[in-house]
Amino acid sequence: MRAVQISSIDQSTRINYGAGLLRFTQYCDSFGISEWDRMPASDILLAGFVAAGAGRVASAQQWVSGLRLWHDVNGAPWLGDQALKRALAGVKKLAPSSSHRPPRPPVTIEHIRALLEGLDLLNTRDAAIWAAAAVAFWSICRLGELLVTSQQDFRPEKHVTRASPLTFARARNGVECGTLHIPWTKTTASEGADIAITDLADPTSPLYAIRYHLVVNTKVPSDAPFFAFEQGDSWQALTKGVFLQRCNQVWKARGLHILEGGHSFRIGGTTEWLLRGTPPDVVQKQGRWLSNAFLLYWRKVQTVLPFFISQAFNASEALRLEQIMDNFERTL
Repeated sequence: MRAVQISSIDQSTRINYGAGLLRFTQYCDSFGISEWDRMPASDILLAGFVAAGAGRVASAQQWVSGLRLWHDVNGAPWLGDQALKRALAGVKKLAPSSSHRPPRPPVTIEHIRALLEGLDLLNTRDAAIWAAAAVAFWSICRLGELLVTSQQDFRPEKHVTRASPLTFARARNGVECGTLHIPWTKTTASEGADIAITDLADPTSPLYAIRYHLVVNTKVPSDAPFFAFEQGDSWQALTKGVFLQRCNQVWKARGLHILEGGHSFRIGGTTEWLLRGTPPDVVQKQGRWLSNAFLLYWRKVQTVLPFFISQAFNASEALRLEQIMDNFERTL
């Protein structure tokens, strides 16, 4: 049972949780707190541990999440209550200015068009990169839902494969659309989710990009990652690192800002759809958010709006969008 509970957490999250558990152990050692008093940890002990990070970290929430998982897998009750909640709030308010990162630059429509022009679509790898980029942007996906971290980390039960259900249909208005089922997401776990891929009257259409990738890389086996590409007589998984490196190479050559992480596609696609006048509830559905989560995400979108105030949009467009979102929030 313990192994099953731990396996429900992604490897990267487990590493972060482990760091919090190590800090807690060091904190208890420094104050001579016995092993018996560490589990279950009292509300006061947890609050004291969190408060020790005040002025040094932006948040202690991951520390606490790791400790709670540690209690769960060991069958210990969780005693965190009001003292812990106040300590967490205090740490957040006292966070040093150096801990606040500037908003990550988003992927914009200019980035997507630059990829279409700059990638060599006769190259099997570039064709896969183009398809992944178009889907991540227009279908508002996390890169981790589409790509693997490394060839060795590929797990069919968690990563989308060539055998994953992909269907095509036409909406009532005649627009063609596709649905790709992914087996795992951060919010639904093994239930997975359906990604909506809609054809656009635009050269960057994700539906065309997907179909082109499948034709160019037709010899990739069904048990391989979905965005794997042909390489000689074999195939290669498209990893996030290779994907971002190639995208940045194209963007740098065209004077566009480069990216450090894949989340910029999700926030960029969200913003682009909203600025195009797409109703917020439709964008919410496309990004597969619950209502409250979407409103929290909108706060992140607001921080990157200046990146979109370019030739295509102006400040009045941003103001109009904020008013639309305010009205949307009142309806919930």
